[in-house]
Amino acid sequence: MLQKATDIFNVKYPIIQAPMAGGVTTTRLVTEVANGGGLGMIGAGYMSPNQLRKQIQEVQQLTPNPFGVNLFVPNEFHVTEEEILAANEKLNQFRLTLQIPEKKIVEKPDFNDLYNTFLEQVDVVIKENVPICSFTFGVPTTEVIDRLKQHDILLMGTATTVKEAIALEKAGMDIIVVQGSEAGGHRGNFLKSNNESMMGIMSLIPQVVDNVSIPVIAAGGIMDGRGFMASLCLGAQGVQMGTAFLTCLESGANELHKTAILNAKEDQTVVTRSFSGKWARGIQNEFISSMRANEQQLPAFPVQNSLTKDIRKAGASQGKPEFMSLWAGQNATMAKKQTVGMLMESIIAEAKGLGFST
Repeated sequence: MLQKATDIFNVKYPIIQAPMAGGVTTTRLVTEVANGGGLGMIGAGYMSPNQLRKQIQEVQQLTPNPFGVNLFVPNEFHVTEEEILAANEKLNQFRLTLQIPEKKIVEKPDFNDLYNTFLEQVDVVIKENVPICSFTFGVPTTEVIDRLKQHDILLMGTATTVKEAIALEKAGMDIIVVQGSEAGGHRGNFLKSNNESMMGIMSLIPQVVDNVSIPVIAAGGIMDGRGFMASLCLGAQGVQMGTAFLTCLESGANELHKTAILNAKEDQTVVTRSFSGKWARGIQNEFISSMRANEQQLPAFPVQNSLTKDIRKAGASQGKPEFMSLWAGQNATMAKKQTVGMLMESIIAEAKGLGFST
């Protein structure tokens, strides 16, 4: 029989706050989730090792409870100068609209630099005694997995298909987060194309559960006690929730982003690679619509992500959400402006009404 997620993580409730990178997972958000009985996660994908160290230490000072760190697994990327120049030329029209300087020189991120930063992040996780480490965008090397396991750190991988889940189990992951197509933010697929990795969460859970022998956590469109209980009924040991926590008062998401989600209609989210070069789900806006025709030709992540950084930043500072990446899941209409405590209490109360017991 599988060990319960609450026992594995040493938490009261099998609810994980998704590790949303880019400043959403503030120290306050992570600690409130941890103190509320769930598992708080630091989204460290874009953090420097020093930034990560600082936040880990802040969280440790504010909660005695377990929390985790999520890292992006760096992948080799191949882009041509022509692709970069063409994309940058297209983006200059948005810079003109926002009245910010055109980009004359475009520096391509270096894979070796990114990988060395990733290894330094792993070192920080080990040295700061973080109990749980999760990964997105692939499988870490055997050396990285072995190092973390030597320090008794629990490892979670992200899968969007049964084959990816099997690959993660074989690699030595302790837990698998299965990400359905409903999920907001970046897709975690790494074996197949995006189109081949878009199964909905309620179909994905039982198929993964039937093919792996380690615990499965469900992610994608889960916003309340009903989604939580449905996931458990299908064999998941717990849930990971992003959009529901993103609109909480403690979240570091830009207020324009929160407002866009709180006002979203049920048909407004789309999957796009226009902002980062990697497929991600967010609220449709002017930038996505304008880039749609060029989407397939855009440079891969993280190159496109670097190219659009100034545009996203200007959109936020100028109060223009039309130029921001407004990541959100398909159930965005269920999001509420509330505290983490209120969200956790409502999920558990609703789940208990449906038969959940701790």
